[in-house]
Amino acid sequence: MALLDVRAVTRSFYGVAALRGVTLTVEASRITGLIGPNGAGKTTLFNCVSGLVPPDSGRIVFAGADITGVRADLIARRGLVRTFQIARGFPRLTVLEHLLLHGPAQPGEKLSVALLRTGAMKEREAELYARAIEIARRLELTRVLDNTAAELSGGQKKLLEIGRALMAEPKMLLLDEPIAGVNPTLARAIGERLRELAADGITILLIEHQMDAIARLCDHVIVLAEGRTLIEDSFAALAENPLVQEAYMGRRKWAS
Repeated sequence: MALLDVRAVTRSFYGVAALRGVTLTVEASRITGLIGPNGAGKTTLFNCVSGLVPPDSGRIVFAGADITGVRADLIARRGLVRTFQIARGFPRLTVLEHLLLHGPAQPGEKLSVALLRTGAMKEREAELYARAIEIARRLELTRVLDNTAAELSGGQKKLLEIGRALMAEPKMLLLDEPIAGVNPTLARAIGERLRELAADGITILLIEHQMDAIARLCDHVIVLAEGRTLIEDSFAALAENPLVQEAYMGRRKWAS
């Protein structure tokens, strides 16, 4: 069953077309890869789907609801959450503080509730704290919970980015190069965590340039080129496709 359905989405910037009628579907509880050369439109598609920029035309449906042009915060509340290629955060906040900030239904969002310090507020704070600790444990960030973001390695920052997204209780994650720039050992660890999330029912659409990671992680792969959906299939089938290899991936080594 498709959790995300993108139909004929277009987007231009200053007269230059970034997306030229992209159509794709993402099945629930799977890891789907989104690949293609630089400039293919992958991040722009993420921006349109997540609500950061509206598409010029086309339709985006998530979990049966039309989210075309909906604000990013409202889309996130529906359970569609994204990460960014360059991990974002506040350098002086700790890992735990970052996680707590990204939980939904924050008890301090309403001034009256914050001032009264009601039992419901205290209960929600305890729930968010417990969830943050569990996510840190799952992502192997427990030993750096009290470290600031500035003190983390590149790989740990990638894990924190995923952790913050998980705090939002997502149904689906859009992950923009979660393994890029990470050493091989930690890259495999991140891959294992992603597999566990998919096994728990979280749907993942993954942009990644490392083909070994795509081969290892993805159930299905979609190729974008020049703002269009070129082809989609299993990684094994795409690895044998000369059009993909030669015209769009520059004959790079796909898998060992």
